Amino acid sequence: MRALITGASRGIGRATALRLGADGGKVIVNYLRNLEAAEAVCEDIRTAGGEAWPVAADVRSPAALQQLAWEAEHKLGGLDLLVHNAAMGALKPMERLRVSHWDLTLETSLRPFWLLTKLCLPLLGEGSSVIGISSLGSRRHTPGYAAMGAAKGGMEALVRQLAVELAPKIRVNGVVGGLIETDALDYLPQADELRDFTRRATPLGRVGVPEDIAGVVAMLASPDARWITGQLVVADGGLSAV
Repeated sequence: MRALITGASRGIGRATALRLGADGGKVIVNYLRNLEAAEAVCEDIRTAGGEAWPVAADVRSPAALQQLAWEAEHKLGGLDLLVHNAAMGALKPMERLRVSHWDLTLETSLRPFWLLTKLCLPLLGEGSSVIGISSLGSRRHTPGYAAMGAAKGGMEALVRQLAVELAPKIRVNGVVGGLIETDALDYLPQADELRDFTRRATPLGRVGVPEDIAGVVAMLASPDARWITGQLVVADGGLSAV
């Protein structure tokens, strides 16, 4: 499988890249600043039998997204999977958000879902997949998540729209994660309280890990999911059922 994953040097993106690489995939590992971390992901993929290339790109920049699509064409010759994982934004209460915070969040976490998908359309072959990484903060209150929740909610709306527009050639789905233990979690207000609440309230009794989401991405990208499109698969240990 030939895959491009944004924000793949750490967290969920890293876990997804490693999962696809372990399955023999060819992966473009997009990163923003940390080349060393991206190189480490690529080396782990190569050790597992896959192929990988680190590619720097700020997903806020249309020109950088164009370059990212160019790299996918010239390194992979096309794409079977495009994973929109990169996210950046202000994790602050609504009254403390500035216009610059709002713009940063949506330009990083929402706009690329449309624009990079558009730029990669010529590379996405028959039966390929586009997958967006969302979170329960798009659907329920999470402290400090107003801007990011709006961005993720917009992504979920685009999943439904693009699934219809790009069918039958391309499948478009999303993965909605519960609380996931990544370094970004510590930037949330009341992070420790959120961890404790999640452990108590989640039927499966724990906070999620990046590999939980990576496994769902791999499933949705596989031939076993060929009849699934326009869906938002919730992976939260049962929290949303409570």
